[in-house]
Amino acid sequence: MQASIALKDDPAQQAVLRLGDTCLVLGQRLAEWCGHAPVLEEDIALANMALDLIGQARALLSHAGRVSGHDEDQLAFLRDERDYRNMTLAELPRGDFAFTVMRNAIVATWLQLRWAQLTAGEDAELAAIAGKAVKEARYHQQHAVDWVVRLADGTEESRRRIDAALAHLWPYTAELFDSDAVDPQAHTLKAPWLAQMGEILAEATLALPREGGFRSHAKRGMHTEHMGHLLATLQHLQRAYPGGVW
Repeated sequence: MQASIALKDDPAQQAVLRLGDTCLVLGQRLAEWCGHAPVLEEDIALANMALDLIGQARALLSHAGRVSGHDEDQLAFLRDERDYRNMTLAELPRGDFAFTVMRNAIVATWLQLRWAQLTAGEDAELAAIAGKAVKEARYHQQHAVDWVVRLADGTEESRRRIDAALAHLWPYTAELFDSDAVDPQAHTLKAPWLAQMGEILAEATLALPREGGFRSHAKRGMHTEHMGHLLATLQHLQRAYPGGVW
């Protein structure tokens, strides 16, 4: 069995890992729809979005690995659970189709704002990654929004499911904007994100939920019980066959 790698507590690296791990884990969740989506077109669309996210994760993990001397595969497959820094929203179980498109709308809206912010940053390589990724995030957002509106304006059952998805996911959004030493500017995205989400939910005739006191902390390594199960699938081959390549 392949041993885990250890990382230094470097704020710059941790900031990149938060974004890279979120893309990696959400890409894994979207990949779970392959062969299971409600229609063939959506099966292909979700798989392609998963590939976009995993491509973003590869670029970010490679960038983060230069600090510690690890490559993208080592960072993706050989860390222990508490060393992952993804947002909790990304690791929640796949859920039904309404849950998936609502999560995609929430996360893609945040990602396209985050990517746009990074395009103007001092890190030239990170800015270049962000310049490509922001275009993908805009497509992901539009795809998700189209489905959120369609489900909200559909049958009683589709409306019930999209309502339930919003109620389940919303408490986890606070984590996106909690500033700390790793990302002291996280809170600056909250106002533009709320503005966009307000427009999306208004178009779907869904009410903007109130913010509560609940806080999740997966970006600081405190994950839900779902993360271990996800990593068991994600890491199995690399752990069982160390150094294996295609």
